[in-house]
Parts: sequence; C-alpha cells; structure tokens
Amino acid sequence: MRIAVITGASSGMGRESVLQLNDEIEAIEEFWLIGRRQERMEAISALLTKRSRILSWDLGDESSFSAYGELLRTERPEIVFLVNAAGFGRIGQVSELPLEDCLGMCTVNVRALTAFCRISLPYMARRSRILNFASAAAFLPQPRFAVYAATKSYVLSFTRALNQELLGSGCTATAVCPGPVRTEFFERAETTGEIPLYKHLFMADPRKVVRKAVIDAVLQKELSVYGLSMQLFLALSKLPQGLLLRVLHCITGRECAGD
Repeated sequence: MRIAVITGASSGMGRESVLQLNDEIEAIEEFWLIGRRQERMEAISALLTKRSRILSWDLGDESSFSAYGELLRTERPEIVFLVNAAGFGRIGQVSELPLEDCLGMCTVNVRALTAFCRISLPYMARRSRILNFASAAAFLPQPRFAVYAATKSYVLSFTRALNQELLGSGCTATAVCPGPVRTEFFERAETTGEIPLYKHLFMADPRKVVRKAVIDAVLQKELSVYGLSMQLFLALSKLPQGLLLRVLHCITGRECAGD
C-alpha cells in the first residue's frame, strides 16, 4: 500500500497539501490525515478520490509519536509523500509569552517533525518525498517572533542536512519556506488579534505556495521559496545580521535607538 502522510491536515498548508496531492500524485493509494480536528478531516476526506485514514492526534502530546510508529509497524506501507505541515506560532516578546506556548512551539514544530521524519524513513523508497514546512522566518532571528523563528530555523537546517544524507537513496527532503500565507495561522499567532499591515502586503495564496512546493519536491529541490519578495528576503538575509535585526525591530514597532 502506497500512502501519503500529512500532519496538520485539518487546515492551512496541510489541508491544501492533501487536496493537491490527491489531484496530482497518482502513485498515492491512501492518505493518512493527522490532526486534532476530527470533523474538519472528515470533511476533507469526503473531497478525496482515494482512500483515507483519519488519525486524530495532538502532536503536542508525544504519545502520538509512538502511536504513529506502532501503526507503521502493523501496516508496513510504502510512504510516497510525508508532509510535515503541523505547527503553530505565537507573536510577542519571549518575556510576555506563556511558557506553555514557548515549549509547545518547540514540541510541535521541532520534536514532532523530527520524530515523524525519523520514524518514517524505514518505510520510504526510491522517489519518496519529504516536504517539511519551515518558513521565511527561518532565514534570520526575528524579534517578537523569537521562538517560532528559531524552531523554523531548525526545520530548515535539519531538512537540508537530511536531504544530503539521503543522496543516492532516491528519496529527497525539501524545506518549504513561505512568507505570510492567507490561512488561519496569523489569527492564532497574533496575541493582539491584529495582523500588521506589512504582513498583508506579502500575503500569499496557499494554493500557489503548495503547488510550487509539490513541484519542487518532485524535481528533488532542497529548498522551496514561493514569490519574488521572499526570494529577495532570502538574499537579504545574507547581509550582516546585526543591521537586519535592527531593521526588523523597527518594522515590528519597537524602539530603534542605539545601545
């Protein structure tokens, strides 16, 4: 049985990945949809032309890692696509964020993604693909987004290193690094409930981001960055980071005065 495993499948980039893989990748025979919201995944499952299995797991609970491993050992499928799209962020100074949120971002964005990659690898074959959703926030440290950006920096570094380790296996790993995307993410991330204007200016269509990501994965690219603005941001991130951090501090409305 050839399957696609998608975490965060109930919304956002995960949901869009399910729909596009259903339409574009014929080799997939069954989808394993992983997320917290059962009803939403049932609604997505009804749209698919292929079989699906709904796994209502909270990846903030590490027992989901062992449950996933046990299911793979029982079913022994071939994983054609692994899409790690589960994740969340909270905007605000570290000193102002609840400790639970800080540690939760590390668990879901880093530990769960790492666990699902490691557990999945023995079940992947030639032409299998891993899509790990990082973020353009991975390109440099971000004041008021410190924990989230750090977790996504890990995802980017981990995925690029993993892709090198997979050379010769026929399996590849692609890090997807979008900027702001028109999903529920910022509704949950903004502690004030307001999305800053500059983020509206760069909002991308999730369908286009995922389409490019799937194409880049098929083409065995290590990095997928949608849009000229984010590609420019990637290039700018090579400049001295002290200067860039001051600019980001100003953009987020914080004080720009010298030390």
